[in-house]
Amino acid sequence: MPLAIEALDHLVINVRDVEVAADWYQRVLGMTREDFDPGPGKVRRTSMRFGRQKINLRPLSASKEEWFTADHEKAGSDDLCFLTSASPQAVADHLRACGVAVIEGPADKRGAMGTIVSVYCRDPDGSLIEISSYK
Repeated sequence: MPLAIEALDHLVINVRDVEVAADWYQRVLGMTREDFDPGPGKVRRTSMRFGRQKINLRPLSASKEEWFTADHEKAGSDDLCFLTSASPQAVADHLRACGVAVIEGPADKRGAMGTIVSVYCRDPDGSLIEISSYK
């Protein structure tokens, strides 16, 4: 029987400064911060929870022994799309109120389940953040 992937549980993004990134994801995107200790010889973990998912914020300074990760880690190289029930105009207004520049949108794009309306900005490391709602 072939493997069937059902959902995304979490992803890891590499950041220059965990505190700066955690503050941004909490303040701008309303995510909940969770810190935990993975045990001896490992770097303390910071996760940003939203819905049924989370993002782990991996500091670039962590070695592969301290945090098992991808082969080529680089801050600011991610392109993430988040879904919201807020209107695209409300998203754009919220970003501006938080001092975050809107770099594109609202604009129609193609999501996994059909047409989405997206607003784009960048996180503190320069990763592209797309905040979208289905039409």
